[in-house]
Amino acid sequence: MDLLNTLVEKGLRRESPTREEALAVLATSDDELLDVVAAAGKVRRQWFGRRVKLNYLVNLKSGLCPEDCSYCSQRLGSKADILKYTWLKPDEASEAAAAGIAGGAKRVCLVASGRGPTDRDVDRVGRTIEAIKEQNEGVEVCACLGLLSDGQAERLKTAGADAYNHNLNTSEGTYGGITTTHTYADRVDTVQKAHAAGLSACSGLIAGMGETDEDLVDVVFALRELDSDSVPVNFLIPFEGTPLAKEWNLSPQRCLRILAMVRFVCPDVEVRIAGGREVHLRSMQPLALNIANSIFLGDYLTSEGQAGKADLDMIADAGFEVEGAGTTTLPAHRADALAAAGTGGGCGSDAAADGCGSGAPAGCGSHADAAAGGGCGPCGGHAETPAEPPASAASDARTDLVAVRRRGAGTDLAPNA
Repeated sequence: MDLLNTLVEKGLRRESPTREEALAVLATSDDELLDVVAAAGKVRRQWFGRRVKLNYLVNLKSGLCPEDCSYCSQRLGSKADILKYTWLKPDEASEAAAAGIAGGAKRVCLVASGRGPTDRDVDRVGRTIEAIKEQNEGVEVCACLGLLSDGQAERLKTAGADAYNHNLNTSEGTYGGITTTHTYADRVDTVQKAHAAGLSACSGLIAGMGETDEDLVDVVFALRELDSDSVPVNFLIPFEGTPLAKEWNLSPQRCLRILAMVRFVCPDVEVRIAGGREVHLRSMQPLALNIANSIFLGDYLTSEGQAGKADLDMIADAGFEVEGAGTTTLPAHRADALAAAGTGGGCGSDAAADGCGSGAPAGCGSHADAAAGGGCGPCGGHAETPAEPPASAASDARTDLVAVRRRGAGTDLAPNA
């Protein structure tokens, strides 16, 4: 296809596609799907080879959030039967993180429910970061605590945080349809605060909330403009007890097209398959590794993922390799830009191993588990008419794959890692 050849050429040059080209990717047919995956795979391999970065979530504080994000199992008024607990102690969080690191994770994502941290909370998380890094040399730590006030990003950076996650989740135009307790502009402001403090900015989206193709393209172009280093792509997990419990709008094919569109718009950033991959990609997860270069290992914030060993087997069986702690995740030009901003972004020292080019970074965007029922702040929007609702959406609902997390952080049971 001329479209895919054009997108590959642009991706290899770190050049942005047009909105029309991005929309065309989402409109491709199932007959063209493998061609789309192969084209996105050429761009992925140019900047990230066949490496897969593993990330591990630690839910520091679960449930009882005052925000009203309709997708979230921790939201105000949620009837979801999730774990609820207050802040983990630094040693408890460090012990939880160690399980993921032992499984091959090179980044630990510390998440807490709530609108945003108090200064006391920032101090608490700072001590947790220090405890994790004392026990695990070279590990990256990303904080996800909600909306940041002035000076808090700088304090997290001083405490040793490498990155900050805060998802845009959906387009500005549809944002108010799901959340009323904060705004899209609040989200953008927090990502910008993290960036200005020298933290690696991580920001992504949630697909499957009823958004249109135009909404998806809008949010991904906004993430590119924000110049985030990491873009998590969450697929909504419709938790019982939340307003979006009946939203089953995704198929594995739809998910692959969305991931490919993100890769073409954000060619040289870490594209992470985040919450919901087991529910919506299902047996197509290995194919998605040809597009994305990053996943979460094991469980999410309030939902269970597939077994950690299954994740590792999937990566190996698909012909990929787990990214080592001594390898730089980002292409050299992005890693150098982070270093110039006063942070290594938690990346290693082997920039040359990426075989990447040089030049100015091409922008783009983690909220570790927004779609998986976790979340530490604002979410996305909800359009009135889904862009691509399967005719048999209700019968395709896989509620058997939606399991509430009962192990790991906040429990006495061993974690899944």
